[in-house]
Amino acid sequence: MGNQGRGIEVRRSVVEQNEKVGALPAFSRLTWEGAAWISRLWWVPILALAMALRFYHLTSAAIWGDEGSSLLLSEYAATDLWFHAAHDVHPPLYFFMLRGWIELFGDSIWSIRGMSAIPGVIAVGLGIWLTRQLSTRRAAVLAGILLALLPTAVRYSQEVRMYSLLGVWLLGATLALVYWVRTPERTRYLAAYVLLMGAGFYTHYFTALCVLVHWAYLGTLQRDERLLTRPAWWAANVAIVLGYLPWLPNLLDLVQHVDQLKVGGDIGWEEPVGLLSLPSMIWQFVIQDEGTEFWPPLFWLVPLLLVAVVVRTAWRDRSARLLALFFLLPLLLVYAVSFISPVFIERYLTVYALALPILIAIAADRLSWLGAALFVLFVGIELVGLKNNFTVDEHDQFNVPVEFVNRNYQEDDRIVLSDMLWYLSYVYYDQTDAQLQLYTPPKPDGTSTRPNAYGFGTLVDQDGGRIYLDRLSALPAETHRVWLISSNEDPDEFAPLPAGWRELSRQDGGGARARLFVLCNVPSAQPEGCR
Repeated sequence: MGNQGRGIEVRRSVVEQNEKVGALPAFSRLTWEGAAWISRLWWVPILALAMALRFYHLTSAAIWGDEGSSLLLSEYAATDLWFHAAHDVHPPLYFFMLRGWIELFGDSIWSIRGMSAIPGVIAVGLGIWLTRQLSTRRAAVLAGILLALLPTAVRYSQEVRMYSLLGVWLLGATLALVYWVRTPERTRYLAAYVLLMGAGFYTHYFTALCVLVHWAYLGTLQRDERLLTRPAWWAANVAIVLGYLPWLPNLLDLVQHVDQLKVGGDIGWEEPVGLLSLPSMIWQFVIQDEGTEFWPPLFWLVPLLLVAVVVRTAWRDRSARLLALFFLLPLLLVYAVSFISPVFIERYLTVYALALPILIAIAADRLSWLGAALFVLFVGIELVGLKNNFTVDEHDQFNVPVEFVNRNYQEDDRIVLSDMLWYLSYVYYDQTDAQLQLYTPPKPDGTSTRPNAYGFGTLVDQDGGRIYLDRLSALPAETHRVWLISSNEDPDEFAPLPAGWRELSRQDGGGARARLFVLCNVPSAQPEGCR
């Protein structure tokens, strides 16, 4: 019995040890499964980075003219907003959304720019999602980091304009297209595509370039899938056109008045393109600098390297062709058109620049140590661009001279601005009860320089009788003090000043200058400062 008892104990010990050993994998498996939801949230830190960068220094830069025009448009009632947006150079959806946003959250700089920062973060998320559909999870992680850091995307996620919102619509539509290409029988993806592209067209006219990208991409698949000839694809495009018909007459009317937009300076102000324009645009995307002051070999090498990576990645990876077309086709088309009519402007193409970091990420994922070097190089370049983005002198902003006027304004002072862009941003900061006026001196041949009813002019034309001032001498006779707001560069945009005007003070900031003059030739008692 003693030996038998010892045998039983031995077997029992062995069983217990086996149970313990067997419990370890089971415990590990349960622990991993319990933590699996954490591993599925790998994109959260990336979006947190994107949000931090887009909200960092969000209020540091002063509101400038384009942002001011967005705010003025958003103040109109719905029917008036539709009319004035039709006379402006952009479709109305963003301005309707901005109007609703301001009603909910107010018009502080944090609020109104926050409406751009949030879509900027969403666009990063969509870029990660799109990359994951076309490549590996590691590529999606790398793409998310590069998208979060992309300087041009950060910059235009901090402006009261429609560019970050456009990124949401067009990346979303491209993602819907990818899903439909995989399962053409599922038309719900095309329904999402129609809605997103329709929103894009009502946000910015350069959405048309995305249409060309998508058709070109399907054309590359035509030999195998023949998706271009599917009735569902044509029906989707017809639906987009039908949804755009309410706005089409406004677009055609705007095209007929292009000359008036040029006269007002709303279009045609961009310098003609040249050989350096294309690499300069790529430099702007990644470092917020045209790069023309760089050492010439460096100026050419980096853009050529990035384009070579894009082309090589698309050549070796069929899934990357869509992204290569998304980046290169709009860039090259707008560059070519700009030889006829210059529209080669960074902010118009920022949405298409979003494909560049995704392509760099896919290439880095495939190239092992060389890919790691490419990734580190691109991150380093982006960090330089972010430094340029966030280098803002808060004491040299346009709000500084406006606040100087606000502090020193006296009842019945007159405020006159020399330029429409100054006027548009001044309105936001103005805290006086003065009727702001825009200086519109006739040309030497007598031709009027007053804005017309198109472009920015549509925002003030209905009040032109009170706003426009053709001559300083036309100010009311009882005027004692006048504030002149102009560029702080010579020559003086108000020269020559009427006789008897004496300058009392001035304040510069943001490229502008505010000067206070006392009029010493008024028929009434001499105002203070004339004695």
